[in-house]
Amino acid sequence: MSSPITREVALRIGLAARALPGIESRALAAALADKYGLPLTEAALAKITVAELKAMIQGDEVVQPDYDTEQIKEAVRLLWGEGVAGETTLPLDAFSEGDMPGSIRVAVASNTDEKLDGHFGSCERFLVYQVSPTEIRLIGVRPTAGADEAEDRNVARSEIIQDCQVVYVQSIGGPAAAKVVRAGVHPVKIPKVAPARDTLAQLQTTLLAPPPWLAKIMGVEASSLARFAEMGEEEEEA
Repeated sequence: MSSPITREVALRIGLAARALPGIESRALAAALADKYGLPLTEAALAKITVAELKAMIQGDEVVQPDYDTEQIKEAVRLLWGEGVAGETTLPLDAFSEGDMPGSIRVAVASNTDEKLDGHFGSCERFLVYQVSPTEIRLIGVRPTAGADEAEDRNVARSEIIQDCQVVYVQSIGGPAAAKVVRAGVHPVKIPKVAPARDTLAQLQTTLLAPPPWLAKIMGVEASSLARFAEMGEEEEEA
């Protein structure tokens, strides 16, 4: 294939090939190019059906027993782009436990790039950041697809981010919020789509003098309470 394809198309093909053990992504890309022409586009991949992919893999022969219907369906869904956002490669920042003293871990419900644009119950992944007064590091990208197979998807999604102190979401229902809180995570709703780092930059400004809700999460005394304590000490001295 000499014509360039976008990173999104290459990612979809690579993931679809991974769902079908024994098929190389290059071979799958070549078969798709034979059918749809070059350059391959997201619109072209969105047209493929389960029957067409079966025929593409084996020509006119019957699909090998190793590939059951669910595997073919999963590959087709990936070619369509479903569940791919959570797999998008984002550059992670180096981080080791103990780095960034005074920091907290924050999850962001996301579907696209580094954006806060996801609802708790339907986002395709959680971006996980370590946030201190001076730094913001992206330390993980955690897909949610597996959680949606669980008996209680809200509990399963909560478990994905249970090492975080805060989760930013566009929306979250009451029952889901209760399960998030039970997992030790504080949900914060930001309805408007925004770059994740812009939202976290606002959080940064409060870390040195946290309000009561954030101070409780961080395990420190709230700045407002500290002021009252100082006033009390002054009155006693007087």
